[in-house]
Amino acid sequence: MIDFNNRHLFTPYTHPESGVTFHILTRKVAPVQQGFYFVNDSMSADGRYLWFYCAFPPSLVKTLGVVDFETGEVRHFPETQFGEASPFVDAPTGTIYWQYDRTVWKRGPEAKAPVERVNAVPDDLIGGRRVLRAATHLTLSADGKELFIDLGLEMQWLFGSLPLDGGDFQLWHRFDRLYDHAQFSPTDPDEVLFAEEMHADPITGLTFGIANRLWLIRRGGKPRPILREPKWVSHEWWDADGKHVWCVWGNDTWRVRVADGEVEKIAFPRHCWHSHSNRDGRLIVGDSNNGFFRGCASTVHFMNRDTDKVIVLAEHAECTDYAGRHYHIDPHPRFVCTDRYVVFTTRVRGEVDVALVPTEELVGMTV
Repeated sequence: MIDFNNRHLFTPYTHPESGVTFHILTRKVAPVQQGFYFVNDSMSADGRYLWFYCAFPPSLVKTLGVVDFETGEVRHFPETQFGEASPFVDAPTGTIYWQYDRTVWKRGPEAKAPVERVNAVPDDLIGGRRVLRAATHLTLSADGKELFIDLGLEMQWLFGSLPLDGGDFQLWHRFDRLYDHAQFSPTDPDEVLFAEEMHADPITGLTFGIANRLWLIRRGGKPRPILREPKWVSHEWWDADGKHVWCVWGNDTWRVRVADGEVEKIAFPRHCWHSHSNRDGRLIVGDSNNGFFRGCASTVHFMNRDTDKVIVLAEHAECTDYAGRHYHIDPHPRFVCTDRYVVFTTRVRGEVDVALVPTEELVGMTV
């Protein structure tokens, strides 16, 4: 277990109304330290290592840091420059993977662990085009053999899988508009969830909205929508069972059965922004706002579906400074370490920080 009494690492903060106490990582290796985008895991399965994003304003390049809870060290690795929200942790080992341009890299959490090139999208597929990104979020196939790539190239987007053993990239599909947020199924190595995204034409500057957000594609097959009727939902992720996906819409978090698009709606007392579920779907963390802009005011909340109780973890005033405008500092709460903790980005100290809270404490407050 993490020693939250270690004042070298943490500062506790208690919400004045809910009474929830969470723990802020206050050992700084970068001016801006934030949690991962909620789709990807950031913690090793044994709870020893927690990875986080680092930024050094005014540079817009992000890098990675890690907490070693066994030694009490916090390390920054400046060589880990990454694109999009691509980093993910291989939970059994604590190894981090990230992408930059067309290449995927990895390294261990130890101070002297080597940086290794995993694989790259081939040059002949890219040609002379500019790479916008290799992957929105890197995700691992259920058999542990491949990473999924949603490659952006000027006016074309290519989906495919990239083997960890350095083998050849396998092209699944080509798109002529923006689709992204592609994520391998946690149970089926041949199935991927992805999203229709707002698309800006690079020549005319015209923006095209989202008509139908949730999609699936199978290896060797064609894309198909999940919902029975087109809908602009947002912020999707896989259920651990591989038979459902989750998303948010309005005041609801939706659990959608991929086989037939049947929707289970879980209502919150406030507007949803991002959400994440534990492995059995009975606990949900989320954040909300009253009007989105980069650095907008936000609230982090927790729901126990067995009792229908919701409690607030943190509330943040709007942040319109440089960090708020440029570093995607949404809370993005997520369950980590086989659901033992919730990690999120917080600004209650007036800085951009990483926070942790034990899940069992939240459950205890909502029984």
